[in-house]
Amino acid sequence: MDFMLDGIFRWLHIVAGVTWIGLLYYFNLVQVPAMKEATADGTAAGISKHVAPRALLWFRWAALVTWFAGAALLGPNFTHAFALEPAYAGIGIGAWLGTIMLFNVWALIWPNQKKILGLVAATDEVKAKARRVAFLASRTNTMLSIPMLFFMANGLTHKAAIGL
Repeated sequence: MDFMLDGIFRWLHIVAGVTWIGLLYYFNLVQVPAMKEATADGTAAGISKHVAPRALLWFRWAALVTWFAGAALLGPNFTHAFALEPAYAGIGIGAWLGTIMLFNVWALIWPNQKKILGLVAATDEVKAKARRVAFLASRTNTMLSIPMLFFMANGLTHKAAIGL
């Protein structure tokens, strides 16, 4: 890949990744417990109306940019990584974990958060189920982020050997 293009994709991958994982940890370590307390004392409206939708916007688009920039960095080695060929297994495992996490963001977390936040109509029963699904998908992503970061960093140290 062209040196300049490689640098742009690497920069995008890192900045978007920091944004995505940073927001993931924010949601799980800060916002979820804060919402529980804010709901108990009746002050949750500001968080659910103003903070959460904006944070979720950045969260889901950072996830997508991270994934596509990572795929661009793999370039012609994309298939080798996703097939977990021996020379690409480390980066491939990281890429698979990132792909699962991306799926969770767009297919599980975001559709359910729209119900929870009232962006789409939902009954209280549907919202309760949506809360559980979004919570579990988000916690799953938090746990997957640890090995994902390990394998992606491991893949980067192996980069020279495989010609990325």
